[in-house]
Amino acid sequence: MAMETTIQAASVLAAVNIIFLTALSVVWLRNYRTFRTPLVLGLVAFSGVMLVENALALYFFFTMQSFYSGDPHVQEAVLVLRGLQLVALGFLTYVTMR
Repeated sequence: MAMETTIQAASVLAAVNIIFLTALSVVWLRNYRTFRTPLVLGLVAFSGVMLVENALALYFFFTMQSFYSGDPHVQEAVLVLRGLQLVALGFLTYVTMR
C-alpha cells in the first residue's frame, strides 16, 4: 500500500521536528553541564521525551499505515498536529540558538 500524501507530509514534519529537537538537546545538555539548574534539566527531559514521541510517530507512519489510510480526516488532523508542533519547536529553536 502506498503511503498517502498527507501522511508523507506528516512524516516529513516529524523528521524536521527530530532535527530541531536534536539541536535543542545538544544546547540544553551543554547548558546543564555548565549550570546544573533544575530548569535546564527539565528542558533536557522535555527534548528527550519529544524526541522519542516523534521517532515513534515516524515508526507508526511507516509501519502502521492502515491506522491512517481509512479516514482522510484523521490524516489531516495528524498533519495539523505535526505542523503545530513544528511551529512551536521552530520558535523554541530560534530563541535558543540566538
